[in-house]
Amino acid sequence: MTQSSGGAGVHHHHLNHHGLCCLSAAALPAPDAPPTPEPEAAGAAVAVAGVLHKWTNYGRGWRERWFSLHDGVLSYSKIRRDAAAGDEDGAGAGEVRLIGGASARIGAARRPDKPVGVVCLKGSVATLKNDEDSEVYPSVAVLSAFRESKSDDRRFYIFSPTKTLHLKTDSKEDRVAWIEALILARSFYSLRSLSGRITFVQSDVSVSTARLRNRMQQHGLNESLIQECEQIVLTEFSSFRKQLKLCYEDQLSLFGSCRHHFEEGKDASIIQGALTRNDFSSSRHGNFSEYSTTESDEFEKQDGADLTCEDESTFFDAADYFIEPNDRSSAMLSSTSCGEGLLDIQMEDSSHLLPQIKRRSKLPEPTEKERGISLWSIIKDSVGKDLTRVCLPVYFNEPLSSLQKGFEDLEYSHLLDQAYQYGKMGNSLMRILKVAAFAVSGYASSVARPCKPFNPLLGETYEADFPERGVRFFAEKVSHHPMLIACHCEGKGWKFWGDSNLKSKFWGQSIQVDPIGVLTVEFDDGDIFQWSKVTTTIHNLILGKLYCSHHGTMHIKGNRQYSCKLKFKEPSLLDRNPHLVQGFVEDDDGNKASFLIGKWDENMYYSNLDTSKVKSVDQLKGAVLLWEKNKPSPNPTRYNLSSFAITLNELSPDLQDKLPPTDSRLRPDQRHLENGEYEKANAEKLRLERRQRMSSKLQDNGWKPRWFQQDGEDGTYRFKGGYWEAREHGQWDDCLDIFGEFSET
Repeated sequence: MTQSSGGAGVHHHHLNHHGLCCLSAAALPAPDAPPTPEPEAAGAAVAVAGVLHKWTNYGRGWRERWFSLHDGVLSYSKIRRDAAAGDEDGAGAGEVRLIGGASARIGAARRPDKPVGVVCLKGSVATLKNDEDSEVYPSVAVLSAFRESKSDDRRFYIFSPTKTLHLKTDSKEDRVAWIEALILARSFYSLRSLSGRITFVQSDVSVSTARLRNRMQQHGLNESLIQECEQIVLTEFSSFRKQLKLCYEDQLSLFGSCRHHFEEGKDASIIQGALTRNDFSSSRHGNFSEYSTTESDEFEKQDGADLTCEDESTFFDAADYFIEPNDRSSAMLSSTSCGEGLLDIQMEDSSHLLPQIKRRSKLPEPTEKERGISLWSIIKDSVGKDLTRVCLPVYFNEPLSSLQKGFEDLEYSHLLDQAYQYGKMGNSLMRILKVAAFAVSGYASSVARPCKPFNPLLGETYEADFPERGVRFFAEKVSHHPMLIACHCEGKGWKFWGDSNLKSKFWGQSIQVDPIGVLTVEFDDGDIFQWSKVTTTIHNLILGKLYCSHHGTMHIKGNRQYSCKLKFKEPSLLDRNPHLVQGFVEDDDGNKASFLIGKWDENMYYSNLDTSKVKSVDQLKGAVLLWEKNKPSPNPTRYNLSSFAITLNELSPDLQDKLPPTDSRLRPDQRHLENGEYEKANAEKLRLERRQRMSSKLQDNGWKPRWFQQDGEDGTYRFKGGYWEAREHGQWDDCLDIFGEFSET
């Protein structure tokens, strides 16, 4: 290991290849070698200590803790603010390497307290101790996983089935050194344990040729020929044994590198059973669950953090969300009749293992009675015009912006989680089927939505941090003319981004909306799928019942083996089966691998039978469900919002303090409309639209988006990053107060 300027190892070229650092069996001794004694030097090689910043909770933020890694155990302590020097990090005898410049100063000025937290990196039986009640609960210690933050080069995470540590170093080099030390420690003890359980045939095994010699002597063969035959047999056996040895080494290396994947899934259920038997449940510890990746673990309660709800104590980085779907549920494998190699996984509900965040289930009661308006005067002046330039009264709006509608399309983001898991198992066909179901599911919420969302102001933003779904979303209006909205979302093992320009025309009886833009899903393994939305038409604006339809062809293009084509059927007067979606998946050679059928407002199925000749999934045998729409909200509104949509504009006092002044939740006309204050909402909407007319001048004078950057002159807008870091520190100095008062001079 080479040394950096800070005294930390820089042997890190392999760290960035995978999100989770895996074990390798390359360091195992030769299979036929005698067991190697445990050298003291190996233990000292992974004895390190230093100061790390640990996230505690939103009230206390990042706190310095003294971390010590020794003998496969990582412990951390508070740091006493006194002048007494000493080393109580528990490293024991032997040389301890300090990481970071601040670590050397701690020994002279502040002394580490007794350890308050322990994470075992060994694959052995361990205990969980709660310092508050001094009770010990047995469990199985699973090899911890480590991940580097993608948004901050100083942050990293340590995961175990019972806790997640969010840590931050003083420099990028220090993070590299800590990750290296953790990998070295885990690999050393894991492989030592593994090599102790698996052995190979010893080299002293002999092969007897006595029976062969006796038989050849009975046939009167001479001694030289007998010896030559014996030598041939021994040579062939030696060659076979070498091949067997190489095969053993390959299998052992494969098992060593993949072992933690099996153990995490297996031991999670063991831990759950052990903790349940000992009543170590979330109810016993207030708002904290043993399966939550909350930063405020039980050891930090001694710091005096008096938290009243989980919302205040939970911190998540969705890009580094740890719990995987196949770790949270018991997967039931069942073969289907949908072609060779197509395997479906039905996952049980695992919501009880996710962080439970209470969100609202209904909108506020309106304070005013809504008044009717004259449609004819608006229609007469709007025929043939671009709808985005038509000034409509607030009564035509729903209390959501187009930015929030973008996140509403990710209501069924669990389909992308499932697609990610299928890809990890090598099932590329099921992956694109799930992606196709996700692309269709975004239209499900548009049924019976009579009102349009608010048109965002230039520079308006919207964030959505939903750790209970494992996603984190951000959107910004990046251009006024043409009106462009860019978004970026990070989930478990995938990223979703795109921009959209809506071209709309109002034809008196209907409105036609043509989305322009490309949506992209990229999985961590490099698999990419891209598609564009189909045309939407809103019918019966004057006479009849108002409804919308989606029609056209959606091409989902993959960069590897499969692509998909979906046909949204255009409605007709005699159509008895509206909202129909049919399609197929084909490989690079044009061979159809699977077929899809369903309705964009109900469900989607796949089958190995051609669906183009049927009108309903009921006419197919063996069709398998891919996606089904959620049940409607138990608290219906006149806007017909889904349960998910009702939560999008929720604004708690704690969240309001963290948002930038450009967030859609802070838009006054939208907030007044949600509260049923229609007169105020209409007045604010007119004021903001007057201000919005200045956006063209602002854009012509060189205004640039704050959080997105365009790829080339006509390329897609991509997220630059930095938003969540600015949010963490409350740094919104560069953000304009776009909803405030203004002067036209």
